[in-house]
Amino acid sequence: MEVLPYCHPALRWKSKPILEINDDLRRIVAEMFSLMYTAKGIGLAANQVGLPYRLFVLNLTADPEEKDEEIVFINPEILKRKGTTEGEEGCLSFPGMYGPVKRAAKVVIEAFDLNGECIEYSLDDLAARAVQHETDHLDGILFTDRMTETARRELEPVIGDFETQFRRWQSEGRFPSDELIKRELLKLEPKPPSENSKS
Repeated sequence: MEVLPYCHPALRWKSKPILEINDDLRRIVAEMFSLMYTAKGIGLAANQVGLPYRLFVLNLTADPEEKDEEIVFINPEILKRKGTTEGEEGCLSFPGMYGPVKRAAKVVIEAFDLNGECIEYSLDDLAARAVQHETDHLDGILFTDRMTETARRELEPVIGDFETQFRRWQSEGRFPSDELIKRELLKLEPKPPSENSKS
């Protein structure tokens, strides 16, 4: 498992709801937290590691010692948004790149935790910004999509560099072709038991 760089097709994939919470999912969550801490991040979405699941993890302290601050969001849904605020954002799939993004100032989000319990959070400040950023990921939306045209234009050369680098990696065999990646993502999508038995 690794944090995938832009413009890996998984980052544009609309994730599917998780149908079962099991040991495999718990292992994935533990790996995601570990990766996130290594990359000094505060949040990580499943499709950033090539898994088309509606799942993200968060720890606003970015400190692996602060286990109490870890939150797992399974099948999250933002129920309410209030106000507007602009702030700088970055993304582990665009290492070292930052830009201004407008978001709702306050949100109410509902999600399941690893015990299968439905939890509702009312968030503001950094927490509100982080859950909006990560929920966007699950819909294949990147923080660059939320920037003003001016801000995005300024960053276009850097974004172009990320794309060139990714295509180079593909040509060297580090990543498969876009087509193969998309086929793999389709295979990984959670499917009801009846569909699994057909394959």
